[in-house]
Amino acid sequence: MSNRTPRSRLWRPAVAAAAAIVVTAGVVAAAPDSKQAKTGPQLGLVAASKSVTLDSWKEDPGVYLDLGTYLTASGAPLELRVTRKSYKDPVVATQVIREGTKTRTRTLPEGLVKDFSGLPDFIRITVRDAAGKAVVNRTEPFCPNNASGRIQPDAPATSKYPESCPTNPFTLGSVWGVENGWASNTYAGYYAAPVALPAGTYTAEVAVTQRYRDLFKIDAKPQTVKVTVRERSWEEGSAAAAEAGARSATGHAAHGAGHSGHTGHTPARTPAPVSGTTGAGPSYNVGHGPHPPAPAAVPWAAKRSGLRSAQGDGPGRTDGSRQAPAERPNAKRPTGTATVPDVPKPDLRSLPAYGITIGEGDGGTPGKDYLAFSANVWNAGPAQLVVDGFRKPGNELMDAYQYFYDASGKQVGYTPTGTMEWDPRPGHEHWHFTDFASYRLLKADRKETVRSGKEAFCLANTDAVDYTVKNANWHPDNTDLSTACGQENSISVREVLDVGSGDTYTQDLPGQSFDITGLANGTYYIQVLANPEKRLKETDLDNNSALRKVVLGGKPGARTVTVPKHDLVDAP
Repeated sequence: MSNRTPRSRLWRPAVAAAAAIVVTAGVVAAAPDSKQAKTGPQLGLVAASKSVTLDSWKEDPGVYLDLGTYLTASGAPLELRVTRKSYKDPVVATQVIREGTKTRTRTLPEGLVKDFSGLPDFIRITVRDAAGKAVVNRTEPFCPNNASGRIQPDAPATSKYPESCPTNPFTLGSVWGVENGWASNTYAGYYAAPVALPAGTYTAEVAVTQRYRDLFKIDAKPQTVKVTVRERSWEEGSAAAAEAGARSATGHAAHGAGHSGHTGHTPARTPAPVSGTTGAGPSYNVGHGPHPPAPAAVPWAAKRSGLRSAQGDGPGRTDGSRQAPAERPNAKRPTGTATVPDVPKPDLRSLPAYGITIGEGDGGTPGKDYLAFSANVWNAGPAQLVVDGFRKPGNELMDAYQYFYDASGKQVGYTPTGTMEWDPRPGHEHWHFTDFASYRLLKADRKETVRSGKEAFCLANTDAVDYTVKNANWHPDNTDLSTACGQENSISVREVLDVGSGDTYTQDLPGQSFDITGLANGTYYIQVLANPEKRLKETDLDNNSALRKVVLGGKPGARTVTVPKHDLVDAP
């Protein structure tokens, strides 16, 4: 398997809350009265366990405050739609309130939500040492889509909401939610900063901050958790990691996913346990790139008394329109005459470049200056982009075909659309669909000056760009590159770009840069252009280009780049 973005933070083992949960008066909030139950979701804060053990590693000290506290939703789901009209407009969050068969909305206070990573300053954590002195007092954001578990046995078996909150700086729309009868981990995961705590015992108090208690009418007392911090070392953990790998291989891993080691570190730290859901594993968590998600909640064994039972999915609870083709590629080439039927098609769009840096190229080429960047092409729908590649035995290329589907998900047409090629370079090592996108560096007058050699891509749903568009799939497949792009000896592959999702290639990969050695200092534009040869059939071919302004400076061998804000987005 190949990852396109190197993990920038070492894995740490996460602490499971408890194997079995006993619901006590001290853990479960009081049930709301019937009058409150008609006003939307009843939210509570609970602790899965009265105590947790956290690890601080000698080689990289610091503790992540995974305290096993959860926000619960009963009576109705907590659902938020977070959008911006354009990069010139602020982010707006709207709550969708479901009351039986009726639905109403309300806009959250202006300026409360500034990006798509979650509700800021939602949780306050206070940690006191054995003497009662406060050693930690801080707030953390809350992503309602954090890995979750059920609190009621008759709640829906799966949550309809996405598995994470997107952090791509050019995200356009997101959906956040805690399913009815479910709990969502308040732990911010590895996106929260660790704290320095010596080995010892502590008492942590976790509370929902006042403005959110008022906003969502959360009548929940702070939760108190005893914390034991122990100091460990990588060497000590190697045996445990090996045992965990063996257990995972035999199907007995405690959490079912996320138990692979971190490449480049021996022994490796065990990744955080995660739900066995597509996109939540350590290789690619949708919208969070290579970072691991928060650990999964432990399913609750008992139902909270006095609360309405979950109603499950049904009219008004899911849009019912998301139709996905078969997950597996067709075993044989399509037969019959190629046709492009009059059915919904994908709409490929580009995001402005980001992660822009000056480097030395793929292999540290001496005497050369390169401008590297990250780029994303996404699908605004209303249909998936589905491309199959078929390999004639002995051929180095696959023949590629685009498939079309009617509203019920039945394949109704196909058309040849180029080729796929095997890319053997480290960081790739998978099949690329050719002519999917191109990168060009334009001069100030918008005329091309340099073109990147990269125009072939493995398609995978790495980023949730806008899950509010029509037919957006909140649980896309092929988020893991090992399942999307095949192996060197593959006879066929299927690559899918789902509605609402985008595919990011980051600046560290081979070919992802411009040679600027001979370019004069001044203003330029990075152009990301989707479907440059117009081989793919789309809903709209006029919205495929995105530009990002950059200013080059410095001297040969010491070039600089300044990246101005893109409207309201400051993401160099």
